[in-house]
Amino acid sequence: MLRRKFLKLLGGTLTTWPFSVYAQKSETTRRVGVLMETSGNDLEAQSLLKITRERLEELGWSEGRNIRVEDRWAGGDNSRLRAYASELVQLSPDVLICEGTPVVAALQEVTRSIPIVFVNANNPIGSGFVASIARPGGNITGLVSFEPAMGGKWLQLLKEVAPSTKRVALLYNPQTHTGQHFQSIETVSRAVAIDTIRAPFSNAVDIERALGSFAREPNGGVLVLPDNSTNLHRDWICTLAARNRLPSIYPFRRFLSSGGLIYYGADTKDLYSKLAGYVDRILKGSKPADLPVQMPTRFELVINLRSARALSLNIPPTLLANADEVIE
Repeated sequence: MLRRKFLKLLGGTLTTWPFSVYAQKSETTRRVGVLMETSGNDLEAQSLLKITRERLEELGWSEGRNIRVEDRWAGGDNSRLRAYASELVQLSPDVLICEGTPVVAALQEVTRSIPIVFVNANNPIGSGFVASIARPGGNITGLVSFEPAMGGKWLQLLKEVAPSTKRVALLYNPQTHTGQHFQSIETVSRAVAIDTIRAPFSNAVDIERALGSFAREPNGGVLVLPDNSTNLHRDWICTLAARNRLPSIYPFRRFLSSGGLIYYGADTKDLYSKLAGYVDRILKGSKPADLPVQMPTRFELVINLRSARALSLNIPPTLLANADEVIE
């Protein structure tokens, strides 16, 4: 009697156990490619990608179970960026994630079919990535950090922080910057009586030469425009701004970790969380062509009082009160 019950129980176990194991193993593993222009040692970039990974986990995508992430870091090397773009495409991922205009362009060169979701590619129509904000129309969509009018806002804030500023250098790399902010900057510059001087660069030596030359005259400031090149050189830019005693405003929060004075821009953590949402929707069958490019909805103002004191600046109390964070 006992033997028959044992065999019946064993038979049931043998029937159901392989099926459950098979069900677990049969869950499809989806592949996500990540291409970043910065170095893999960039802690700020790693922390932002961690937000995306954690949000994907919350949405049910667990690495090692149903998703595999392949990441590549170009470290500012354009030839490596193009090579990694081709390498990732050859892996046939289900979706590609990237940051910045040059990275989107590199991926677009090698695939017009694999879905691409970007963050911080801030002129997607002008760059030829999408047909429109509402209906991208191709294999690319993503999240924009800055609208064109942001340029004027940066200039206004810099003038408010350093009222004696009469000249502002616009620091950018013409090979990577989209140019969308110049018009609003020039409009506001007339209203606040500031002369703007474009300071293009292609390498670290150019930056040193441009800021050193600009600082020879008094009452100067620097507006660092958003692109991957300024981000790659952020430590050097902040060092030179401090050395030349130039009040400066920056487009990314990570510049303040390098000693920058003031930052105003989209909440980058929020963008990287939303990035995961688009990846989730694409993995579940949505097409980039039908997913509108998202504009920023949350913004941050961060002020570094240590840098302000080093420049002998007294930040207006109203500005401090409106800041999301003040670094003491």
